[in-house]
Amino acid sequence: MTSQTDVSTAHTIAGFGFRPQATQASLEQVLDQLIAEHGPIDRLAAAHSMLPLVQALGSARHIPVIGVADAALPGATTLTHSAYSLREKGTGSVAEAVALLAAGHGARLLGPRTVSDDRKATAAVATKALQGVG
Repeated sequence: MTSQTDVSTAHTIAGFGFRPQATQASLEQVLDQLIAEHGPIDRLAAAHSMLPLVQALGSARHIPVIGVADAALPGATTLTHSAYSLREKGTGSVAEAVALLAAGHGARLLGPRTVSDDRKATAAVATKALQGVG
């Protein structure tokens, strides 16, 4: 006789939004803030139009990166409602929208976005419980 046990783990995704003037250092600093607050991050994510800088960060930190379609951003419900973000990308927070979309259906934000010290980048963490049979 065999028994099956449900195994639940959470996947954490850090989504990024940033201004054109942001540097990799801006993203590194805000990622470090997220890790200090929420623990390890499994994946990084960015809108396709913002992907190169996040891919560089992922490569430097050895964290896989997920791209999200820019057109999908307005469909995500965010905690933050930035006028700049709404005007530029159609969403209240690019970071929050990207994190939610990359994490997938049923994901939730762990809190509102975090802003980098230089105010050029934002990041937010979304999580989704992964169900499996062990």
